[in-house]
Amino acid sequence: MASTTFAAVTLVLFFSWLLLLAEGGGNAGDPTRGFVALPLTASHMKVQWPYDLRKGERYSFENGVHTLKVYSNDKPHSKESHTRPRTEVRIAGYDYSSGVWQFEGHGFVPSGTSGVCIMQVFGASEHASTLMVRVYGGNLAIYRSKVLPDIYDRWFRLNVIHNVDDGEVKVYVDRSLVYKGPDHGGKSHYFKFGVYAQNDDSRLMESRWKGIKILRKKS
Repeated sequence: MASTTFAAVTLVLFFSWLLLLAEGGGNAGDPTRGFVALPLTASHMKVQWPYDLRKGERYSFENGVHTLKVYSNDKPHSKESHTRPRTEVRIAGYDYSSGVWQFEGHGFVPSGTSGVCIMQVFGASEHASTLMVRVYGGNLAIYRSKVLPDIYDRWFRLNVIHNVDDGEVKVYVDRSLVYKGPDHGGKSHYFKFGVYAQNDDSRLMESRWKGIKILRKKS
């Protein structure tokens, strides 16, 4: 009886492991498999920064690295806006309303940065965004729900997949699936990365990014 029970448990664990691999967990799978990278140039990178400052005071691009900063008392990105301070790159030219799309980037968040959105999928039916990847006290969070600790002061690979047709979003960090959930609907979406102040924000917020890619699922 004991051997039969052990065999059954082993079988369950084996199939659970296969499922994890299929989802890209355990650092075993590449979330970009089956996707095609789209051409991405400087013309696709539209920077938003506090309207009363020069862009160079909050944004730089050197040696392939985007560095984006904002302070909690900064102005919004336009005089007409009533949103919180931000310095973000808005990916232009790849707005989408159907299909399966993916953002990939290698991010770095210095210690002390908190209460900030570092990447978002913009567009939803009852919200402004389908997804927000935030940082609170060194923890990576989807909105306010922690999904990964100890994100400070290291480069990490972030992959966000938005399946519009199925209404689903997946988030991978260093190839491991850390979040899967429904999107918030909407008819038009695009990707953004940088720093966008949220609740309980630190005085200075900063993130750095390199290796940005936009991909689409092969049809």
